Amino acid sequence: MTHLNAHPVIAVQGGGTAPTLLGQGPARIPTGGKIRAGIKVLTKKAAGEPKAKAIYGQGVAAGQSFEQIERAITEALPDLKTPLVPRNVPWFTVRAQDFPNPEIARDILEAYGEDRGEGRRLYRFPVVFPSDYWQTVMPHELAAWGAHEKHYWSQYSADGRVRHCICHAPVPVDDTGRRTIRLFGGRKTMVREDNGGLCEPEACREYQQRQCNLTGRFLFFIPGIRSISAFELHTNSFYAMNAAIQKFETVGFLRGGRISGFLDRQRTPFYLTKKLMEVAHIDEQGRAVRVPQWIIDLEAPVDVTALLRENEDTETALVQAQLATQVLQGSPAAASAEQLQPEAAESQTVAATDAAPPLREGRPSFEQLLARVQAYGIAPDRYQAYADRRWGRGWKINPNGRAQAWNELERYGNDPQGYLDKIESEMQLASRGRTA
Repeated sequence: MTHLNAHPVIAVQGGGTAPTLLGQGPARIPTGGKIRAGIKVLTKKAAGEPKAKAIYGQGVAAGQSFEQIERAITEALPDLKTPLVPRNVPWFTVRAQDFPNPEIARDILEAYGEDRGEGRRLYRFPVVFPSDYWQTVMPHELAAWGAHEKHYWSQYSADGRVRHCICHAPVPVDDTGRRTIRLFGGRKTMVREDNGGLCEPEACREYQQRQCNLTGRFLFFIPGIRSISAFELHTNSFYAMNAAIQKFETVGFLRGGRISGFLDRQRTPFYLTKKLMEVAHIDEQGRAVRVPQWIIDLEAPVDVTALLRENEDTETALVQAQLATQVLQGSPAAASAEQLQPEAAESQTVAATDAAPPLREGRPSFEQLLARVQAYGIAPDRYQAYADRRWGRGWKINPNGRAQAWNELERYGNDPQGYLDKIESEMQLASRGRTA
């Protein structure tokens, strides 16, 4: 099973890190609007208040966000502390106030909304993702929120092995103890001290009291909707996120590590929709119960055979044609790699290294990659196992997959030992995950 606590490599397609005044860090995807997974309705107590019903109805009609509606109700009726509760519905909520440009909400509904008897709603819509790392387009964490900010949240160590519990550091004061020091770059963070700095849900007071929960979001663009910033869709569903990870990894495997952009030459996008599922959870008595819920579902309606064909670039096709010709002619050179003697296989690898054909623009061959791997002092078998895990097993026959591998090798050109350490760390982490 895929685990949500995989090492979160954060990088935007074609991006990287660069030192700046605000620090050296990975590229981020700016967002400019929210699509919501459900709605909020009045509680039973609030529904008995005519004033609350009027404010709710006016707010919904005006396209206000549920936060705005809830704030208006509590200001008018202070005794109603939480007048709204979430409700699970088969559509997504698109409200003008959730976008910097309210016209975007109208454009989305006009382009992809449907009327299934309850007015025009957004049941299913196309998306494209701006990064090839699912950790970037579906960031997630365990977080405990207060009224206005996060109190605690999960964060992995640099090597991806330890999940820490993080909180805001106290605001420092000057020598007099009466005046706070002006901070550059916002509030600082620190490892939480009272739990040893470890994020362990089973031993966490906040998690057991349901104050800390899994939260995540999808970051995407919508074809045909003009926006320089991505849109976001929040979800707290483990089932939705875990199923999406499996889809991302499957598509990445078929596309040489790519999940960004359209899926094929026919410009097929992913789709976000909802599916009614029976979800299991443990009740207060420790019993497993199943309840029906509308769960966010990521669809990839693409012809798998077309994806496999696209992985066969000209170079791969020429090699396959040559082997087919040799087979038809009965040439012994068509023997498979498994039939080669170890000495012969080794001499072929050395020959490929010595030949070192020049790179075509953006398209290193598999032999050129292995030659560079060996020049770094890395065993080819070990590297291939690492690359299969990182980019999917189709990376070696896809030009884009090989280009990603080559770019990573170039980044470690001055530190081959550091790259070997990175590979060993990743593979040991994978080994632990399989035995856990």
